[in-house]
Amino acid sequence: MPDKKRTVVFAEVLYDGRKKLENCSIVIEGDMIVDVLQKKLSADYSGFVTPAFIDAHSHIGMDREGEPWTESELNDTLNQILPVNDPLNSIYFDDRAFKDAVDFGVLYSCVVPGSGNLFGGRAKVIRNFAPNRKTAELKDYGFKMALGYNPRSTTDWKGDRPNTRMGVYALLEQKFDEVINKRNKASLKREKELHKLQKDAKKEKFSHDEIKFQTSLIEREYLQTFTPGEGAVMELLAGDKTAKVHVHKEDDILYLIEFARKYGIKVTAEHTCDVFHKEIFNELGDAGIPIVYGPLGSVGYKVELKHAYYQNAGLLMKSNAFYGLMTDHPVIWTPLLRDSLKFFLIQGMSPEEAISMITWKNARILGLDDTLGTVEQGKTASLVVWKRNPLDLAAFPKMVMAEGKVIRQ
Repeated sequence: MPDKKRTVVFAEVLYDGRKKLENCSIVIEGDMIVDVLQKKLSADYSGFVTPAFIDAHSHIGMDREGEPWTESELNDTLNQILPVNDPLNSIYFDDRAFKDAVDFGVLYSCVVPGSGNLFGGRAKVIRNFAPNRKTAELKDYGFKMALGYNPRSTTDWKGDRPNTRMGVYALLEQKFDEVINKRNKASLKREKELHKLQKDAKKEKFSHDEIKFQTSLIEREYLQTFTPGEGAVMELLAGDKTAKVHVHKEDDILYLIEFARKYGIKVTAEHTCDVFHKEIFNELGDAGIPIVYGPLGSVGYKVELKHAYYQNAGLLMKSNAFYGLMTDHPVIWTPLLRDSLKFFLIQGMSPEEAISMITWKNARILGLDDTLGTVEQGKTASLVVWKRNPLDLAAFPKMVMAEGKVIRQ
């Protein structure tokens, strides 16, 4: 086996995703960071260094640059509850936004359907530098759900479409309750059949192989009880996946906390832009629900956003919530993910904390922090070398490395 290619990057300043260091040499072999040394080695590249940026909530490739809004594939109008929809099937990787994202170091995005449906589909973490769908998917993260104004505003779409929040939320709980009841009945039937199998096996002296075969039939019949959509809800109920829930206003956030507690599911609160009391952020923190905040810098284009002040970033900073940042592309252009940090810097956040929001914190929320989000030994070599401090207005990458490969310089 040939030796892995060795690359050395010297960081005059390293924002490693959690802290700031100076005069570090980053040693890369293949696609892995094998060492970070606080001394200067002969280097292939040098400058300010950050991990690759991660956009924790985006519609890149689904709502494409240069296309009319009628060709957007953000929402499917068929029904309010469409959990099996896969956003990867509506992404075109020739969207120029992908190249722009890579140019500014945003190498990964969690892509989700829009918020016109209660349950819009799956959430997929993708590589923005992938040439096509074949190598794009990094992680099947979970699902996209929506509360508040958006799902109740789509009464002219198909399927059951309540026009009030009480109607929409009742529809959502009804779906979960129906799946739970069906699962409980199917589980009861399975237990009865397994109990009967035990008795029959003892009476008829079944062989080990026969018992194993009969058991597998019972288990397969149990799984075939559920539709794909019901199976998706069961993934949530089992805690196997996370629901990214679009929510802006404080009362809807409190409902989300109650809903997640009632059904024992893992959720993140996406947006939360209309929160103007620190106590609401604290409620999310106390409930263990991470926040993917933003988009910051867009126009408040609906009543639901009338309190979406940029100053609210200061309230979030003072709360006990764990939070990352989004662009919600195309609401905010993906390359402007870094620019959105200014609203936190204005409120007194340190540069290293700001960089952490779009690297380690987003990686942790998306369950990627074992491989991405920091520049440290044992992590995937996805990083950016900048000509100057990345928080300077004129900062631009001189080199972008994606999983060990230099993809722009």
